[in-house]
Amino acid sequence: MIEQNAAKYELLITRLIGASPETVYRVWTERTGEWWAPKPYTTPEVNIDLRPGGRCRMLMRAPDGTNLPDEEGVFLEVEPNRKIVFTNAFAPGWIPQDPFMVVIVTFEPEGSGTRYTARVRHWNEETLKSHEAMGFHEGWGIVAAQLAELAEGQAAATAA
Repeated sequence: MIEQNAAKYELLITRLIGASPETVYRVWTERTGEWWAPKPYTTPEVNIDLRPGGRCRMLMRAPDGTNLPDEEGVFLEVEPNRKIVFTNAFAPGWIPQDPFMVVIVTFEPEGSGTRYTARVRHWNEETLKSHEAMGFHEGWGIVAAQLAELAEGQAAATAA
C-alpha cells in the first residue's frame, strides 16, 4: 500500500552505466559539480555531508551567469555504493522548509555495469506536475548521461 501511494507521485530516471556500482557512487559523491547540472548549466558550489542528517546543497548557474535558487536539504539514508536518499523538506538541523521532493538514488549491479535509478517522490500531484513541466525527464536524463560518461571514463582509466 505505501509503495503504491509513493509511486503515484513519483518520477523516475534509470540508466545502465558501464562501470561498477562503486565507481558510479564515487563519481556521484566526489565529482557532483561535474555532472549535477545539465550542460551548459554548471554547478560551481557543492556542499555534501554524506550522512543521515548531513547537508546536501548545490548551487546551479545558468549559462548567462545567473545563479538559480539554492537546492538545499538533508540526507536521510546513505548506504555506500548502493543507495542515497535525500530531501529538501528539511534544512540542516532538521529545520522544516517547504517540501518539494524526496530523491531515492540506487546503484544496483547489473551484468558488468550498474543500473542507476533516481526515483523522485513528490508530496502531491501539483508538485509532480510542476517538476515535469520544469523539464524533469529531459534534465534528469541529461545529468544521468553526464554521470555515466564520467563514471565510464573513470572505469576505463582505472582499467588501463
